[in-house]
Amino acid sequence: MEIAVTYDEPPSSNEKTSQAQARSLRERVVSLEKQIRARSQVALAQGLLMGRYGLADPEEAFALMRTASQRANIKLHQIATALVTTTAPAVGAPVWFPDRTRTAAPSLADLRAGTLDARNQGQVLDAALSRVLEVSGGDAGNAQLAEGGVLRMERHMGHPQAFTDYFAFVEDGTSCSRAAHVARQVTVRDIAVTDVFDEETRQVILESGSRACHSVPLSGPDGTVRGVISSHHDRPVTGFARTQLAAFDQVRQVVGEWLQWYRGTVVLDALEDLHHSAVTRS
Repeated sequence: MEIAVTYDEPPSSNEKTSQAQARSLRERVVSLEKQIRARSQVALAQGLLMGRYGLADPEEAFALMRTASQRANIKLHQIATALVTTTAPAVGAPVWFPDRTRTAAPSLADLRAGTLDARNQGQVLDAALSRVLEVSGGDAGNAQLAEGGVLRMERHMGHPQAFTDYFAFVEDGTSCSRAAHVARQVTVRDIAVTDVFDEETRQVILESGSRACHSVPLSGPDGTVRGVISSHHDRPVTGFARTQLAAFDQVRQVVGEWLQWYRGTVVLDALEDLHHSAVTRS
């Protein structure tokens, strides 16, 4: 039985120009959306701090967040998100978290990256991403953290800027959002034919050189998914062996437990520092 094969004609110069213009417009829109999202949470936190501590202006609130961020070596947007989502300190209280119990940082040895500083988020996420890519044989990958109801990309390897800008914030319609929602690993064997993505999203991924991806949710002992690590592959995949899936699950547990500790220790330390600076300012 013969199979008919149709060869598409190459696009004309006008079509190429239109495609390039459409791509440029899409990238500008994505960049603008990224800036708006990034700034809105900070602005919300500034307003909260002004009302809570009687600050004179948004600049004073921003300076408090920036100082706390620098001292704790965590990103400003994490301080802002924590401020907005954490129960406020008691009015006039000198300490925000008087009854907090401290625990030791969990072991990160299973990431096989040597000695890691558990208080350094970037270092731990890079090690976890490298481990996932090592196990999967992926060509590129990224680590996202749950923040304000969305997944925010924190680390990436091997992706072009158009990809990282487009997926800077993810709500739904991707393998990573599905993995976060169902709290299970998700494999997309061939991005070109799957129904996981809409057409625009699919095109962005294919243009980045990815044809398959695998997403691993990061959940700790309390079961909460606090992030997702995904590997991307330049060819379709048939799936992963049990040993690989078990190794991914090990990353899930190790990083999930660490994230639970990190947010209950490092981030709260930063909030406590900010609170102390605010109530003792001259």
